[in-house]
Amino acid sequence: MPESVNVEHIIEKYGGDREALVEILRDVSQANGYVTPEAMATIAQRLGLPQSRVYSVASFYSLISLKPQGKHVIRFCQDAPCHVAGGREIWETLERELGIPFGATTPDGMWTLLTTSCIGACSVGPVMMVDHEIYGNLTPDRVREILSQVGGGA
Repeated sequence: MPESVNVEHIIEKYGGDREALVEILRDVSQANGYVTPEAMATIAQRLGLPQSRVYSVASFYSLISLKPQGKHVIRFCQDAPCHVAGGREIWETLERELGIPFGATTPDGMWTLLTTSCIGACSVGPVMMVDHEIYGNLTPDRVREILSQVGGGA
């Protein structure tokens, strides 16, 4: 199975160090789009940890996904500074433009729409991160422009 080879490779990259659990889970999630139950079992076995510990760490961090995500992942800041700066309008624009609620992935697998806590760019709120790029000073028109650019005009 290609995924388990990839998981094994990532574990080896960290020398099988159980202190690197978060990094291992993050790398597996990034490489495969999410961390499968089989990957968690492999990680637990190789690091000598209970599967419950691996699951609890994986489910805690927002940058580690336990279910498949779209090609592009949008993380919209839901904290107070972004909300006060017009976040509600951007929230509604994202849901309307993508045709999905937060927490969902578009049927074509192109977009996943998630919320997150502070991205650290409060001075330019409302803010969202698309994949690993941060976008601030969002307006509905700017959101549509970003979606078009990132999605290749789709």
